[in-house]
Amino acid sequence: MPHTSLGAPSALSPHDEVILDNPAWYALTGPHRHFAIGGDLVRTYPDDVAPFLAVRTWDDPGVWDALIDLVGPGAEVGYSGADPELPPGWEVLWHGEGVQLIETAALAPKPDDEAVLLGADDVDEMLAIVERNQPGPFKPRTHELGRYVGIRRDGRLIAMAGERLHPDGWTEISAVSTDEQYRGQGLASRLVLDVAFHIQQRGDRALMHAAATNVGAIAIYERLGFALRRRTTFAAARTPA
Repeated sequence: MPHTSLGAPSALSPHDEVILDNPAWYALTGPHRHFAIGGDLVRTYPDDVAPFLAVRTWDDPGVWDALIDLVGPGAEVGYSGADPELPPGWEVLWHGEGVQLIETAALAPKPDDEAVLLGADDVDEMLAIVERNQPGPFKPRTHELGRYVGIRRDGRLIAMAGERLHPDGWTEISAVSTDEQYRGQGLASRLVLDVAFHIQQRGDRALMHAAATNVGAIAIYERLGFALRRRTTFAAARTPA
């Protein structure tokens, strides 16, 4: 896998550029197609899996009617990556800036001996640690999107990370959480490297998303060997009633 200089993003093919500009769409039309609800213009995950909306292109004038057909009138729609101008009758609910990071040659992933696999039996604990740490959306079936691992202390889940969006050739590392009293011990970094190791073992490359304001986490990810690929947008709107 070719890379540029240390700490710089990998040299990407035009195909990879297209995929990374719209990862939710290429997940729901690719490896996650079995989760997909929708059609040729707009797709989404089941409500209990993930709240992500995927749009093939915002340039198609039919996308707005397709969105309303999919989610209904007066519904909240979350989207990322693009920042389209909303038609009349649509209401912006919130809008934030984010970053997309991808692995570089500096990333040195490795399995972690203390990491335990998490699954359906651990959902209540996974939801609880996400509620305590707020790393981003996590639903009762989000763990079905990929491999999730955690670290326990005295039987209690105190750190977690896993795989979320999975467009062709790439896997997103997400839900990175460490309880406050255990921070500063490198647990989140260890889990990110463990997840990245198994991603690379499958032949995929790792990417991450973070709020632009989360400068502490971004700095940690960059020290691990991720680099900024692009700035992006996270937003939500309400469809016309």
